[in-house]
Amino acid sequence: MPARLRPADPAAVADARARLEAGHAEKADLRLLTKHYLALLETRAPGRSVEVRVPPYAAVQVVEGVRHTRGTPPAVVEMDAETWIALATGALDWPSAADSARVRASGERADLTPYLPLD
Repeated sequence: MPARLRPADPAAVADARARLEAGHAEKADLRLLTKHYLALLETRAPGRSVEVRVPPYAAVQVVEGVRHTRGTPPAVVEMDAETWIALATGALDWPSAADSARVRASGERADLTPYLPLD
């Protein structure tokens, strides 16, 4: 079982968000924010029935239900880092992201609306 992610230092998160909002984010900022918000999601929605993937930075298994142990999980959610950060911070809502195909979600419990935003 992969190690759980840990939330980042609040000051580092604030700095990375400021750079992102100013349009000056670097890959390191996206990586930090992606992992930070995935760690918060793990805390808010513990479980192993949905795999949330934000390539190339990280993936976590969350939401109570059927436990995934091998192969493709029963539910998969995948998106890019910018979309994940926007969802996590409330800058984008789930229906808008899904309607615009910024999120690819399949399987039972793949709708993360009850857990977002994380801020």
